[in-house]
Amino acid sequence: MTRRRGPTWQKFPAETLRRLFDAVDVDDIVDAHVSLPDPIVLACPEESIRQCYALCLQFWEDGFTREDALRLVEKLLRNEGLSADERLEFKHIRARYKHLRFAQRLYSKPHRSDFLFDLTTRVFGKLQDAFRSGRRGGIVRNGLMLRVLLSKPVWSMVQRAMENTRLASEPGLIAFQQAEMRDLKKSMARTHFAGHQFHTVRKIVSMQVSFYDTLRTLGPNDHAFRMSRFLAAINGLMGSRHDEMVAEALSGRRHYDTPAPLAKETRSRLETLIARYPL
Repeated sequence: MTRRRGPTWQKFPAETLRRLFDAVDVDDIVDAHVSLPDPIVLACPEESIRQCYALCLQFWEDGFTREDALRLVEKLLRNEGLSADERLEFKHIRARYKHLRFAQRLYSKPHRSDFLFDLTTRVFGKLQDAFRSGRRGGIVRNGLMLRVLLSKPVWSMVQRAMENTRLASEPGLIAFQQAEMRDLKKSMARTHFAGHQFHTVRKIVSMQVSFYDTLRTLGPNDHAFRMSRFLAAINGLMGSRHDEMVAEALSGRRHYDTPAPLAKETRSRLETLIARYPL
């Protein structure tokens, strides 16, 4: 069922939404042979900013229903395991939340996500971690919180906030992107990364992947495609390492915040990105 939406946002055909889904679905796949474009171009006209946000909003709105998400949460609260298809459905719902949260940080005038939307996205992630690792306490705690966040009154508030987002100007978006990359450059001065520092670096990379995934979905764009795939390789390498860090922490073998160096390939790709990015 398609939800009612405000009159001001462009509506895209199903094929465009499928292309974005396909791009997001491989945004952690390592492609060893894609190089960065030269030069990296930051220009993004305000009409493109508006189209990008509209597409991300529709990707979230049309991808599932409130009832779909609640059904999975309630099943977990009843201590019933999710089937393989349901786990994939949960993963895809969470991916749509994450993509729109990145869109709000990128394209909104204040460059931050709505509080309730951000909270919902984070609780989805915590619930996913809890059922993957079989932690019943985490399932109950986060499931009960999501039950409230997915209630009709809160859902309506969140949807209105998403549809009433005020968008950044082109100079505002470029300045935000450059500030993120300066933060990344500063982080890369470290030789070792604690868990939370590693996670911060990955969040910057993941948001850049989402930006170029959306741009390349809107139409043929070799620059955006190459940026997307180069960044996706970094995202995939860091995602695999993050999974290992979480597993090590849960087993007691290694504390999550124990500092460790980045893998050689990950550092090399990040340093290449920083060296080429126009700051």
